[in-house]
Amino acid sequence: MDGESPADVHSEQFGVKHIRRIYREGMFEDRSPEFPVSFSELREEAFERMSWQAKAYVHGGAGTDETFERNKDFSQWRIVPRMLRGVADRDLSTDLLGSTHDYPLMVTPLGVQSLLHEEGELATARACAQLDVPFVLSSLSSTPMEAVADALGDTPKWFQYYWAADDDVARSFLRRAEAAGYDAIVVTVDAPTLGWRDRLLRKGYYPFLEGEGVANYFSDPAFRDSLAEPPEENPEAAVDRFLSIFGDASLTWEDLAFVREQTDLPIVIKGVLHPEDARLAVEAGADAVQVSTHGGRQVDGSIAAIEALPGVADAVGDEATVLFDSGIRRGSHAFKALALGADTVMLGRPFAYGLAHSGRAGVEHVLENTISQIDLTMGLAGIDDVDDIDRAAVRDAVSL
Repeated sequence: MDGESPADVHSEQFGVKHIRRIYREGMFEDRSPEFPVSFSELREEAFERMSWQAKAYVHGGAGTDETFERNKDFSQWRIVPRMLRGVADRDLSTDLLGSTHDYPLMVTPLGVQSLLHEEGELATARACAQLDVPFVLSSLSSTPMEAVADALGDTPKWFQYYWAADDDVARSFLRRAEAAGYDAIVVTVDAPTLGWRDRLLRKGYYPFLEGEGVANYFSDPAFRDSLAEPPEENPEAAVDRFLSIFGDASLTWEDLAFVREQTDLPIVIKGVLHPEDARLAVEAGADAVQVSTHGGRQVDGSIAAIEALPGVADAVGDEATVLFDSGIRRGSHAFKALALGADTVMLGRPFAYGLAHSGRAGVEHVLENTISQIDLTMGLAGIDDVDDIDRAAVRDAVSL
């Protein structure tokens, strides 16, 4: 950011400063942006740098890609701009689970980031730390949770929790996350079993069979205790053990008490699409629900996340925080999700392609561009405080 620290770039000036810098570089320094401006250009350039394994793992969704494609369509909701409302000083900060975040934006969990860049999650974490954007680390990371926490420093960090079928490992993950300084536990509930993903099946490729994305397991004391030999000596047996305990399709809402008993951290339930499930999550002790289709990677033909959001937000009201992911590609998408009831939004594939494109610098560019778009959309819509973005800011196209 040209020598400016995040503290120097106040949220109310972020978008204007960002685009003015790009214009000045183009006109007076004869420098066109080295990093793609649009998502489609970013994806295209990232694809040129990605291995076929990375493309198969990250791009697309389950089955026919129906859910994946509809996730990206926010056009049903139209922003209704208001004029002359004094928006010179815009506040993008938001309070979330007892902490204040500078922006209504987080990086959603994505496993096996080493497929995209050799520095994997560490590159993403360092980019988030530079801009103070909260980061959610996947259980299926290529780097142990403690090392990622160190890279994030004081930046808000949450740990995404895949519930192991081995209680000792499940308990150990929660204790390690709390000891490492993570601020919340994100329990993913939309993957009780594997989804049908054509791209991976067509290639016969599953990265975990090669020992990719299992650093948290191979470094876990309870997991290691369950092995006859350490992973370093018999990686094949360690992978087989991982596969045998990854996920537990027998879990019910009552089992959430196990997580609550093991940690004092706030609990987020990720993967909620039905209003009744949102209510059940709150009744079971969740502090937040995350509306998500897992990026369209689980149920082929499911309701899109943006279609589910209003009903979930109405169901929980003020009883729980509402988070949103799946389909966010631009700041205008984030604005619409905030208007429909999300308290913050999670960015997925854009940061993944930024990571594949140019590592830490690529993720920083994506975050800067997205924050700028949110800021500018707010101002143009006549809103100067992110907490004032509500359903009055959008209109359903069906009712026009």
